[in-house]
Amino acid sequence: MLRAWQKARVELPDAGLRDDLAMLQSRDLDLSVRLGALLAFDALMLTVAVNPISASPGAPVSLDAPTQPIEVLLISVSILILAWAALSCVRGILIGEEFDFDSTNESAKTLAQRMFAAYCVSIDQQLAMIERASRFTIIGTVMALLSTGWIMVAKMLG
Repeated sequence: MLRAWQKARVELPDAGLRDDLAMLQSRDLDLSVRLGALLAFDALMLTVAVNPISASPGAPVSLDAPTQPIEVLLISVSILILAWAALSCVRGILIGEEFDFDSTNESAKTLAQRMFAAYCVSIDQQLAMIERASRFTIIGTVMALLSTGWIMVAKMLG
């Protein structure tokens, strides 16, 4: 990719296309950063969701599986949803702009067009992954927080 970019940059007379490629590269980086931030948030929410299951008996948010099966089920489902969201983030981050490069056979213009297409495909795929991950994160977070609140209220009333 670097060699293709260097060839396109040196030989391509169209500054507009080079600017477009730079903009797409920047957008691709922006999406990767957003996916990384969402992944970090998913990790925090997974910690919140796992806490009731892993807490010592008697702790404020601990669960007793035999007497609280619905709460355990809800927390478990929220963990699965948040894990799926985190996996979607990782998959989105790993999407790259890939194409075969043979510097002897292609003109700079052809290389630039292929890079442009590769970035567009990558950005579209990353957008789809971040949208999916965001939906799963919201659903899993709401489930985990509501379940944790339900556990706390049950402990205070019981």
